[in-house]
Amino acid sequence: MSNSSSLTEFLLLAFADTWELQLLHFSLFLGIYLAALLGIGLIITAIACDHRLHTPMYFFLLNLSLLDLGTISTTVPKSVANSLWNTRAISYLGCAAQVFLFFFLLGGEYSLLTVMSYDRYVAICKPLHYGTIMGSRACVKMAAAAWGSGFLNALLHTGNTFSIPLCKGNVVDQFFCEIPQILKLSCSDSYLREVGLLVLSACLVFGCFVFIVVSYVQIFTAVLRIPSEQGRHKAFSMCLPHLAVVSLFVSTAVFAYLKPPSLSSPALDLVVAVLYALVPPTVNPLIYSMRNKELKDALKRVISWTFFCSGNIAFALHK
Repeated sequence: MSNSSSLTEFLLLAFADTWELQLLHFSLFLGIYLAALLGIGLIITAIACDHRLHTPMYFFLLNLSLLDLGTISTTVPKSVANSLWNTRAISYLGCAAQVFLFFFLLGGEYSLLTVMSYDRYVAICKPLHYGTIMGSRACVKMAAAAWGSGFLNALLHTGNTFSIPLCKGNVVDQFFCEIPQILKLSCSDSYLREVGLLVLSACLVFGCFVFIVVSYVQIFTAVLRIPSEQGRHKAFSMCLPHLAVVSLFVSTAVFAYLKPPSLSSPALDLVVAVLYALVPPTVNPLIYSMRNKELKDALKRVISWTFFCSGNIAFALHK
């Protein structure tokens, strides 16, 4: 029996008993992380460097990419390092920091996805007022509110979770410090306080989801009235990627935090955690660039410029 006041570290999920399987986990997670870094880095560079993308939609996408970068960097590097060094340990403060950053970035991301649905609604349903409603000052305030709501959400959940007495060991059955797994170590009814907060957060998430769905019902109603097929295609290409990201994010995250204990198993918990913590940041760059011609063209220019510069450097060194 161990008390939370005497805990100095937690033990994260062991993926495998053999070195070969640990190496496989290391390679897989490192590959996912590097792919996410590459995709997110390209989008951030394209939006920052191309003046044609300095619009509200791409300003919010830039913020989303920064949040994605933070989310995947909070969980994966520690898991990769543990596999490489054949350890499961994470310090008590490191675990608290991971919970705080993860909730901060995840909360900020969902708030931003809600803001982005409003941006798409104004762009398609009120195009004549778009410049007035979505001015640069309004966009900065909306982005700041999204980051701020994530910060307050993280502060509330982290403070509450780590004030609960933990006396059922220090083994967290997940590859990062996840609140539902930490609550399993509680030895008193005080964990119900955090469960109540999670339910409240889920209600807020549901409220935002309803707002997003209502926005898209109005968007698609307006799009179907557009006489030009090219105009409809452009409107759908702006909205469908965002809808895909929201659906993936909400379904997996809500299931991870609100599934009944009877459905809980180490394998299922791991799959769900990968789906909501790793997959969205990795596939978001692909989803947003796949149907977006402006972004694809900007990415091509960035890649061409990168190869041109590296070719010139190699030529100069060779001389």
